[in-house]
Amino acid sequence: VPALATEPRFAQRLRQCLQEERLLDGRYGLQRVPGGRVAVPVLPEKLSQLCLPAEMPCELLGIQVSTATEPRMRSPRVTLLLGEHGWVEHVDNGIRYTFDVTKCMFSPGNITEKLRVASLPCSGEVLVDLYAGIGYFTLPFLVHAGAAFVHACEWNSHAVEALHRSLVLNGVRDRCHIHSGDSRQLQLRDVADRVNLGLIPSSEEGWPVACRVLKKDTGGVLHIHHNVETRPAPALPQSAVLLAERGSPEAASPAGEAQHQAEHGGEETLEARLRPEWQRWAEGTATRIQGLLAELHGRPWRSSVLHIQPVKSYAPHVHHLVLDLECRPVLP
Repeated sequence: VPALATEPRFAQRLRQCLQEERLLDGRYGLQRVPGGRVAVPVLPEKLSQLCLPAEMPCELLGIQVSTATEPRMRSPRVTLLLGEHGWVEHVDNGIRYTFDVTKCMFSPGNITEKLRVASLPCSGEVLVDLYAGIGYFTLPFLVHAGAAFVHACEWNSHAVEALHRSLVLNGVRDRCHIHSGDSRQLQLRDVADRVNLGLIPSSEEGWPVACRVLKKDTGGVLHIHHNVETRPAPALPQSAVLLAERGSPEAASPAGEAQHQAEHGGEETLEARLRPEWQRWAEGTATRIQGLLAELHGRPWRSSVLHIQPVKSYAPHVHHLVLDLECRPVLP
């Protein structure tokens, strides 16, 4: 497989560039190659279109990649010292999660997104959760957001068992069907008002499936998770900071407003203002999804960016984001 090798610090940025230019071979992830470098697979038929920034040194080479479809999962490193089993219960926003700590991991870092989806108006909707895990988002959609039914996809058998138990604990088992196995092989079509793609660093492999399960006559909303590399935000001018601290009218200027939001928890608006990379990623993703839908159904669709939600910092200058993308067929 052809690939571009670069230094690890450039790998995510290179991947993002290739994705925006539709040159990325999404079948494979990043690959370690000799010399401490990281290789990003490229679509063979797109090699002639490569045009990358000079400040991002790359070398074109061929690599061997695994074509196995075995699940890639994080596993806990836990040794049970006392007791007969590792099952625990955790209450989060009034939702009871249960899982075996020796077999499943619990991620507290997604709490802001779990709270957000719990507040979405999903009454009467059918939702497909392509990467359900132990129910991080499946349960908030059912318990608080009022989803009528959720199709939850998960290929880790231990997580499937945990999800089943948690659905029973929360009294919503009859409103959820668990699809055990690779979500890329999901046979559902034309059922969803909303699709959750909660996989990082990228949920790109699930985009075609998400397009297939959306209702073909009415469309719906996709919640697309992705890690986006971000240049360091420019520091606010010291004068603007001083004006904001003194309560000066000038603090109502964009710089002053940003400082006020930073001091009062307005991270989302401030981040969106200072990070154009996020908007470019969202718009590029919207264009690609629109193309997938048009190709799938043989008619034009429109896609609209509803919201860009920062979840957490994933690594230096890399942010875990969620794009809410509305997708609707264009009526004749």
